[in-house]
Amino acid sequence: MKVLLSIKPEFVEKILDGTKKYEYRKSMFKRKDVSTVIIYASYPVKKVVGEFRIKRIISEDVESLWNKTSESSGITKVFYDKYFQQKTMANAIEIGELTKYDNPKELSDYNILYAPQSFCYIGN
Repeated sequence: MKVLLSIKPEFVEKILDGTKKYEYRKSMFKRKDVSTVIIYASYPVKKVVGEFRIKRIISEDVESLWNKTSESSGITKVFYDKYFQQKTMANAIEIGELTKYDNPKELSDYNILYAPQSFCYIGN
């Protein structure tokens, strides 16, 4: 199973260049059979630019997760703290094998009309 994640273009660039090895999320998908993330670069790019295998998902309290992942976070502590403010738990998707598409795709290629706020499931 795959999920399509909406990710800000600035973070997509860091994922694609290898400096961001974790994608942080306030909430995770419920399905346990998700193995691949399709990367949708949100506004203003609005394209599906690649995909990656999920190495693992780490769910811990906010401070512990930062301590484990900060070196390869691709973001600042200030940004992290603001993103997870009011939260006790945080999630990080560790990025595994990465594929950048030579020709970015449209959401319509996946029969999706609108970009998901966070993510949406895509069949195998």
